[in-house]
Amino acid sequence: MADLLDADSVRSAVAVLDGWEGGTDAIVRTVGLRSFPAAIAVVDRVAKVAEEMDHHPDIDIRWRTLTFRCVTHAAGGVTTRDIALANRIDRILADAS
Repeated sequence: MADLLDADSVRSAVAVLDGWEGGTDAIVRTVGLRSFPAAIAVVDRVAKVAEEMDHHPDIDIRWRTLTFRCVTHAAGGVTTRDIALANRIDRILADAS
């Protein structure tokens, strides 16, 4: 299992991610897509990546607005696995733009 990141490490990581915020308990990004089908396509791509990484975000779908929440539940907070997943989600979102 990955080790929990301290507050400074999470702050540093979030500072270079696109639109993410949060703390040691979880990192979160909310984004609006151009349509509901576009949002679902992003969710599908994130699902495939999450399966490959064996690390899954919490995803809230509200019409064309998606909120991604990354936390390593087994560790009780944010780990390097969450930062890596957030980076992959950022790339998917950049491709969807």
